[in-house]
Amino acid sequence: MRRCRGNNVRLLFVVEGVNDIEFLRRISPILHQSDPSLPNLAELEALGKLIFIPFGGGHVRAWSDRLAPLNLPEFHLYDHELPPETEYRQEAADCVNQREHCSAVLTRKRSLENYLHPQAIEIAGGFPISFDDFDCVADLAAKCLYQQGVIDKPWELQSLRARSRMANRAKRWLNTVAVGHMTPELLRERDANGELIGWFRTMSSMIDEPQPTQTEETE
Repeated sequence: MRRCRGNNVRLLFVVEGVNDIEFLRRISPILHQSDPSLPNLAELEALGKLIFIPFGGGHVRAWSDRLAPLNLPEFHLYDHELPPETEYRQEAADCVNQREHCSAVLTRKRSLENYLHPQAIEIAGGFPISFDDFDCVADLAAKCLYQQGVIDKPWELQSLRARSRMANRAKRWLNTVAVGHMTPELLRERDANGELIGWFRTMSSMIDEPQPTQTEETE
């Protein structure tokens, strides 16, 4: 007879997509090095204590209780986006927050790319850029990257499909390359209220708290 004991997972981290995961994997070690009380999400993932779960967009409300049968703490992070999508996401977050050992937040900015500092993007890409909290940073970066190359026609004359494809590549670049040039000081400039660090502190407390009782199964 073999007992199946509870695994090592301390937190399920639900995000929208793989680009969010890339951002968080890279920004958390940078912040952890400056402040060891903040969790290094990449390290926790490697140790099997944290699992990122990208739900891939779509109907966010469906994920508010989908993982409940696992009986593990959950932290959900949803992009703010623009109305009316914002309201749908807030409803989903409210549902998560009604569940024990679970927490959900919406970013106050449009998406995680909006927490990047223009200086970090400029260092990574070699071009100046400016944006506010609700601009689509991927679109702006895609245009800048495009204009650095050999231009066969103006950006505005590119098809919507071509611009969308380039924006998707730029989004990946922002969340893998540009984020690597962030520093705690640059983040404080972009996130003066400490919103992102607040998420990490919440996750740290959830990881450290006693886990829900998990029934052992026998076979």
